[in-house]
Amino acid sequence: MERTIIETKNLTKIYNGKIRAVADLNLEIKEGEIYGLAGPNGAGKTTTINMLITRISPTGGTAIVGGYDITKNSLAVRRLIGVVPQDFTADEDLTGRENMMMVSQFYDVPKAKAQENAKTLLKLVDLEEAADRLVRTYSGGMRKRLELIIGLVHDPKILFLDEPTLGLDVQTRTQMWDYVKQIQSRLNVTIILTSHYLEEIDELAARVSIIDHGKVLITGSPAELKESLKGDIISLTLSDQKGADTMKTIQGVVEVTDMGSNSVRIKVVNADESLPKIINFISQHALSTTKLTVQKPTLDEVFLEYTGRTIREAEGGDDARKLAINMRRARQ
Repeated sequence: MERTIIETKNLTKIYNGKIRAVADLNLEIKEGEIYGLAGPNGAGKTTTINMLITRISPTGGTAIVGGYDITKNSLAVRRLIGVVPQDFTADEDLTGRENMMMVSQFYDVPKAKAQENAKTLLKLVDLEEAADRLVRTYSGGMRKRLELIIGLVHDPKILFLDEPTLGLDVQTRTQMWDYVKQIQSRLNVTIILTSHYLEEIDELAARVSIIDHGKVLITGSPAELKESLKGDIISLTLSDQKGADTMKTIQGVVEVTDMGSNSVRIKVVNADESLPKIINFISQHALSTTKLTVQKPTLDEVFLEYTGRTIREAEGGDDARKLAINMRRARQ
């Protein structure tokens, strides 16, 4: 039976006595899984993570991380976790190996053990040959890989990954996915992943929670969330949207949503059956189409369904650099 390693019960954070960043949040994360958190800017993801890593205290509710209460046993929690922020934090004037040894000292890892861990982790992400080069000579992808393993130097049971592939090209991003999978499987570490690349969460996470306004809207495996839409999506861009809302009368059409800029999102039971009928409707009503796409359910569509908007291209939140430095320097 899978053991629960993180559990929150009605976790709440209120700022200035009135701004409710997180409201009665309930999560249950299993040991050894990759768990995704998705949400737009201001949804409460960053605040939730900051509470789980004991950087800030909750206003109400509880959270148990690795068997320890985040408020009563914050130091014990910190011994169990690693944090990899989206920003680069490694010292450019040190080598990759030197950075790992330095952070190991922050966690009081014995020198021999730190050297062994560094060797193993560098090999795991194919950085052995670059280990003794200055970090300033690393490519963006290499630096992301280094940041990833720096968060593992003290053998954490839980790893928090904040936007692990932000700013990388598509090819390098998919390579990073492979490294994350290897780390999870070989080290059996539980990973909590936040990303605004929903295809990344789809690829990596066993389960995902969509959060908005500090609350969990839906939780499940990516497949379960996509199946919850119960239909395919047809997107139309029209030269004139007048009368488009009457498309809901077409047999097989479940919902028609005005997306603005003469764009319409149509949910249908089956795109193969409904598309000819929609095209015929457009012709009969003298509507001119400039773009038409058909999509099977994706996490992007799930996100849109439950939040009413698409996920933004940039994430807000607290200074990730300071977060990482503070956590790494937290003494045992």
